[in-house]
Amino acid sequence: MKLKALAVLAASLVLLSPAFAGPAEGRTAGPPKGSATGSGVTYDHHSLMIGGRRLVVQAAEVHYFRLPSPGLWPDIMDKIRAGGFNAISVYFDWAYHSPKPGVYDFTGVRDVDRFLRTAERAGLYVIARPGPYINAETTGGGFPAWLKNVPGRARSSDAGFTEAYRDWLRHINPIIARHQLSRGGSVVLYNAENEYAANTDAAYMQDVQDRARADGIDVPITTNDCCDAASWTSTWAEGPGAVQLPGVDDYPQSFDCANADTVWGPWGEGTTERLRDDIPVFAAEYQAGAIDGNNTGYDGCRDLTGPAYMKYFYKSNLMVTGATAFNYYMGFGGTNWGWLAQPNDVYTSYDYGAAITEARQLTRKYDEFKRQGYFLQAVAPLAKTDLVTGPAAAVAADNPAIGVVARANPDTGTRFALIRHADGTATTTDSATLTWTVPDGTYSLPVQVKGRDAHVLVGGYDLGGQRLAASSSEIMTHASIGGRDVAVLYGTAGSPGATILRYSTRPDVRVLAGDVRYAYSPDGDLRLDYRHEGLARVLVSGGGRRPLLLLLGTDETAATFWRAGTAAAPILVRGTSLVRSADLDRGTVRLDADTAAPGEVEVFADPGAARLRAGDADVPVTRTPSGSLLGRAPGPREARLPTLTGWRTHDGAPETAPGFDDSSWRTADRATTESPMKPASGPVLYADDYGFHYGDVWYRGRFTATGAETAVTLNTITGRRGQYLVWLDGHYLGTAAGGVQADSDTANPAPGPGRFTVPAGLLKPGHTATLAVLVQNMGHNDDWTADDNRFKQPRGLVAAAVEGSTAPIAWKIQGARGGEDLPDPVRGPLNTGGQYGERSGWHLPGYPDRSWTGVPSPAGRPLAPGVTWYRTDFRLDLPKGQDVSTGLRFGGDVPAGCRVVVYLNGWNVGQYGGDIGPQKEFVLPAGLLHEHGANTLALSVTVKDRTPAGLGPISLFSYANVRGGVPVADVPAPAYPLPGTR
Repeated sequence: MKLKALAVLAASLVLLSPAFAGPAEGRTAGPPKGSATGSGVTYDHHSLMIGGRRLVVQAAEVHYFRLPSPGLWPDIMDKIRAGGFNAISVYFDWAYHSPKPGVYDFTGVRDVDRFLRTAERAGLYVIARPGPYINAETTGGGFPAWLKNVPGRARSSDAGFTEAYRDWLRHINPIIARHQLSRGGSVVLYNAENEYAANTDAAYMQDVQDRARADGIDVPITTNDCCDAASWTSTWAEGPGAVQLPGVDDYPQSFDCANADTVWGPWGEGTTERLRDDIPVFAAEYQAGAIDGNNTGYDGCRDLTGPAYMKYFYKSNLMVTGATAFNYYMGFGGTNWGWLAQPNDVYTSYDYGAAITEARQLTRKYDEFKRQGYFLQAVAPLAKTDLVTGPAAAVAADNPAIGVVARANPDTGTRFALIRHADGTATTTDSATLTWTVPDGTYSLPVQVKGRDAHVLVGGYDLGGQRLAASSSEIMTHASIGGRDVAVLYGTAGSPGATILRYSTRPDVRVLAGDVRYAYSPDGDLRLDYRHEGLARVLVSGGGRRPLLLLLGTDETAATFWRAGTAAAPILVRGTSLVRSADLDRGTVRLDADTAAPGEVEVFADPGAARLRAGDADVPVTRTPSGSLLGRAPGPREARLPTLTGWRTHDGAPETAPGFDDSSWRTADRATTESPMKPASGPVLYADDYGFHYGDVWYRGRFTATGAETAVTLNTITGRRGQYLVWLDGHYLGTAAGGVQADSDTANPAPGPGRFTVPAGLLKPGHTATLAVLVQNMGHNDDWTADDNRFKQPRGLVAAAVEGSTAPIAWKIQGARGGEDLPDPVRGPLNTGGQYGERSGWHLPGYPDRSWTGVPSPAGRPLAPGVTWYRTDFRLDLPKGQDVSTGLRFGGDVPAGCRVVVYLNGWNVGQYGGDIGPQKEFVLPAGLLHEHGANTLALSVTVKDRTPAGLGPISLFSYANVRGGVPVADVPAPAYPLPGTR
């Protein structure tokens, strides 16, 4: 992405530093209570202030660790900013950076300096959330798995944990500090801990803040109480450990994605609680999607939290409590690549039903965010309002089915009215006449509310050089462009609308498009009446004011507009798929824009603009009666993806053979463990105690047979969706589901039991028998309740015995090669587990697989219990100057009893199978995918029961193809061989 000059940033929707903050509005006398001295960030009862200028914070949560291609970070930032957001919120995942105690990596895909610079260049403020605990549905809740071996309870001031988390903060805090507003960056808030409400330790909470200050953090420190502060007392608003600016998490729509059509606010009204009178209302995490715990698919989650929900709940939160700081979780969800996912709630995709999909595509939810976000940034009086009730509200509807909430800015007198059903669950469409007394007079306005909808109307407002007395249309945005005001107003398609503007003398009115009736009254009111249909255009000039172009549309037509800053003035663009940035240079408007198909593009810019260039294409234009430039932008060229052929296959479980050489494996003979769950007998077999934290783990146990053995009994904890497979002397005994959660070390110490019958005659007296167990761990428990009985529960084998024998079993264990000492630090600790193929580099490009068996395709090949690997290579040469979002699709039914780990060029990009979740398509992000060169695809297929049909067809496909995008370089990563893989 090309860098944007500060002058361009200054003209955009957001302001990055006090130097560009403009005049203060309603600033309090002296720094508000608790404000961070010298940070440039202050606050009071109403809002956050940047250099004294009030700001409504509209943040989108985005996680760099869920998009392991830094070249794509600018694309997401562009889309967030273009969607009306002026900030991002970001967790920093401790586990992602630290494979072992004292070792940290902030390079490559973990380069958070680069991520924060990307946000700065995009013109986005940052809410930094380094934990130490983050949850975020990540493995361990962001805690590194090695922390399970550290003495002392996590999320407390116990000595062992204190030493560990302080070391993390010593590494991450200075990075965040140098990107603060006071140092030319854009970090404006620092979030200490995360949803810390159970088993709390005030000394620990205070120390996290003290560490931040000692490491140079000067912005206000916040935290997020979960999840409905209306039902409890905030933990960190007052008293020991309190933060300066506490916020609240709200998830009113629940996570029931399977019943999106019927769910409506089961978890509360979603109006964020005010925690203290000296701070603004901060929705620290407001629901903007959902996890898919019931395997519905994220389209259901997107429906659950779609535009209707957004309109009603977001606008209600703005108006009922006067919230002025919002962080929407998630703006872009991304991918749980590798072993990043927490095991019990999520699978590979972390799409979250967000406004921007996992494949980086924009949705109807994005459109609604844009409508609301543009409004919040354009109408400055929203940053300081008070609730007005009773007769003073001076607003009422003549239909009791419609309720009204009124707010007013005490400095400007601007009035706001929330129009929604009195019964928030109503699904009918109701109309009324709204009588509203505003500073300019008393007006009657037609209003119509569909079920589960809401509108925020504005009155008594200085709309640029105009005076808006009142309107029953919502404001999307307005700007002063080329000596005139241009405003976009909208309403529900088919609903009536009225807008009243004030003039000192009769203005000249020209209806350029649409059916708009108008009348001018002697007291100075110009009233426009219309129905919201298509896009009406009204040009008003004279009347003692500068000209006004009023664009009156529907929700849908409003969403086609983009606002972008230039060094001279903002511009509005209609018709492209996205506008990333704009410039006006010697009469030419230059758009950095995406187009999904050839189509109309219209630009509202300075009258001196006569030419248009969109991307790398000159667009012929004509001047319209609206004064805009109208042309037709080209679409993308065809992008062809190859068929996947030339596969090779190999058995992937040599560990099952009795004669397999496991001499280099670690002996599992530990007698003690930091886990609160202690083994009843025998050695500790827990994988984490031997430094194997992620992915599959193999165990091999030897014992002297008596011939009287009848069964093998095992127990594992793997997390939800985990399983284990068992062989005895090379004979497959079967499989069982791993345990999800042990209740405690006594109540339920063995949650994943399996009993496997030993075939008669298999073992001979005196024979050394070999037991081989493949345990597929799915990640580590989070620590949401700050309880080591949960977080420090083990993974892998937790108990083992042979019925009919008292002979001791000598165990060896093998996980990811190197354990905590990574042979591949580029891809990091979460990329691979302990399968033979992973340890041997079969997932890597360049592995010599010519001796493998050639097959046309994995599709339809019968599979026996165990592990089978497939590899193929393919080349791409996608059109330059285009963004082809590419995925891998598994056709047919999702196979039960079969799980596939997908490796692209050595990167673990997903897990597929009926035991995992409903996902059949996997994003192959540019950067990991070499768009102009060779690629290697490797599949590790683990089968627990004989599968005659095998996998379905496997193919590449395109989620979307647009002209534009951002340039993306391949992510440097090693090929075969890695150290120790020969």
